[in-house]
Amino acid sequence: MARMVDIGAKEVVERAATAEGVLVLRASTLDVIRANQIKKGDVIGASKLAGIQAAKATSTILPLCHQIPLTSIELDLSIEKNGLRASCRVSAHYRTGVEMEALVGVSAALLNAWDMVKYLEKDSDGQYPETSIRDVRVVKKLKGGK
Repeated sequence: MARMVDIGAKEVVERAATAEGVLVLRASTLDVIRANQIKKGDVIGASKLAGIQAAKATSTILPLCHQIPLTSIELDLSIEKNGLRASCRVSAHYRTGVEMEALVGVSAALLNAWDMVKYLEKDSDGQYPETSIRDVRVVKKLKGGK
């Protein structure tokens, strides 16, 4: 049976984690994003908000994660040669780490961006032969300032 791990005896310390990932897009789609001409609006701004909202809701999305009182979420998106890179740094003073919150933030930001540009990425069969989310990973984790 699945269960939530008891962290009641663990010490409350500063925790932080940074995750990142990339949404691979066509060059022509990136040009439309740069020009802020996407039909649904500002891809960067909306995707940052989606990632922040998702990081805050991690325990709702992942049922065995603890509800962590986050103290900070920083989500950045940048346009690169082959796509959008998302980076999410999350921090809290708590008894367990915040890696899942950072990963969920990155994933949701990239999914939101894909949703906003999908009409430009589909081929004539309605498929996404060039579009993918790649390299979602934790790049840094801190516990107690270390």
